[in-house]
Amino acid sequence: MWEYTDKVKEHFLNPRNVGELEGANGVGETGSLNCGDALKLFLKVNENERIVDASFMTFGCASAVASSSALTEIIKGMTLDEAAKVTNDDISDYLGGLPKEKMHCSVMGQAALKKAIADFKGIQILAKPGEMVCECFEVTDLEIIDAVKGNGLETTEHVTNYLKAGGGCGKCLDRIEEVIASVNATEEK
Repeated sequence: MWEYTDKVKEHFLNPRNVGELEGANGVGETGSLNCGDALKLFLKVNENERIVDASFMTFGCASAVASSSALTEIIKGMTLDEAAKVTNDDISDYLGGLPKEKMHCSVMGQAALKKAIADFKGIQILAKPGEMVCECFEVTDLEIIDAVKGNGLETTEHVTNYLKAGGGCGKCLDRIEEVIASVNATEEK
C-alpha cells in the first residue's frame, strides 16, 4: 500500500471545490472512464483573465481526488498566464508529495488545466505532436520521451506510474518499452 501525506488524506477525505461549476467559461477534460482515472475541470475566468473560481469532477483513486482538489486551490486567484505555468510537480509539492506510483494523477490535473485554459481562449487543441502510443490515455511517444528524460524513468512501470500510459488495456506496453530503449540508446552515445 502507498504512504500518503496528511495533506493528501485531507484533500481526499474533504475535497474542495467538487462538482460542476455554474457559469464556468473554461472546461478541460482528460483521462478515460473506460480505462481508469478521468477528470473534468471547470474554470470561471473574469474579464482580466483571472481565475475567480474553479471546481472539478473526477473518477479515480484517492490521489486523483486529492490532486484535483489541490489544483483548484492552487489556481484560484491566478491569471491564466500564471496558471498555465502550474506543473504536475507543483500539484504534488502542494500535497507534500505523492507516491511515485500515483504521479499520473498530478499529470492528469496539469493536462485538464491546459485544456480548460485553451477552452476559455477559444483555442482548439490540435492533435498532440508525436506518435500516439497509448490510446487509452492519449499519450504520445514525445510525452514518454520527455517524461523519461526529465524524471529518470527507467521501466514501463515507471512510465505507467508517471503518465498512466500502459495502465489501461496494456496493448501499448511493448511500444513504451521500445521508446524507453531508444531514449537510453541515444543517451549512451
